[in-house]
Amino acid sequence: MAKYLTKRLLRSVVTLFIVTCVVFTLMRAMPIEGYFQNYEKLTDAQIQAGLREQGLLDPLPVQLWHFFQGLFRWDFGVSHTYRTNVPVTEILRDKLPVSIRLGCLSILTSMVFGIPIGTMMARHKGRFFDKLGTVFIVFIQAVPAAVYFLLIQLYGTTALGVGLLFDAANPRCWILPVLSMALGNTAYYAMWLRRYMVDESNKDYVTLARAKGVSENAIMFRHIFRNSFVPLVQYIPSSFLNTIIGSIYVESLYSIPGMGGLLVTVIEKSDNNMVQAIVLLYATVGVIGLMLGDILMTVLDPRITLAGKAGDR
Repeated sequence: MAKYLTKRLLRSVVTLFIVTCVVFTLMRAMPIEGYFQNYEKLTDAQIQAGLREQGLLDPLPVQLWHFFQGLFRWDFGVSHTYRTNVPVTEILRDKLPVSIRLGCLSILTSMVFGIPIGTMMARHKGRFFDKLGTVFIVFIQAVPAAVYFLLIQLYGTTALGVGLLFDAANPRCWILPVLSMALGNTAYYAMWLRRYMVDESNKDYVTLARAKGVSENAIMFRHIFRNSFVPLVQYIPSSFLNTIIGSIYVESLYSIPGMGGLLVTVIEKSDNNMVQAIVLLYATVGVIGLMLGDILMTVLDPRITLAGKAGDR
């Protein structure tokens, strides 16, 4: 276990290093307007002086080295066009808690609804509830998310009596964004849990349990569900990244002061330092989520060992 975790940790560090280098290089290929306030009013001499002061005239490897030095100090530089000369970390400190709270509520909602739906679909395979759940899954996966996001906003705001502008102090304002972000993962959990449970129900140990007279409820929940939930649990931490990606649109739609809406804004304003920091933060969440998923599998099922090749993915 320790050997596997060490190996995965090293792989994660290498992955983040590569992602950082790629993002940094792409940001340096962007127009230099993103590093200046009122760029169109500056003279060529002022632009060159500003580039030199920010170290943007140094060779790319030197710039990358300075950037990594800043990362170890938790320093992403300052915003140039979004909030002039304000440290990026200060801006993220205000925005990050809102997105984390929204994401956690969405994941919790997805599990509360997705897992029971998948369980009931597997238990009533081929019957009405299974067909109804299939329609829901196909609809969520086939229809672009932006379509049902807009429908939820259009009819939900009227039904709940809330405005289009987000108010963190009003609990009802959280319902529609959380529901919108939870639908994708709800369908995902229901689909895969149903599949895993149907596969488990056809195995020999289930047939043997039925032959011994074990009740269907005991077979379904003590054996089939427990064994089916293990492969599903590895995707729960990594699905947090999918929730964050969905929040990019949802937070903009409801004017939520979080990371998603911030990313859209800083891209529009070409604030390269801000874009760079947010993208790297999302990449870190994704890599950590994958590793946590593997660890959760071993916690739920001690039979799984991650020391060998079978544990790698």
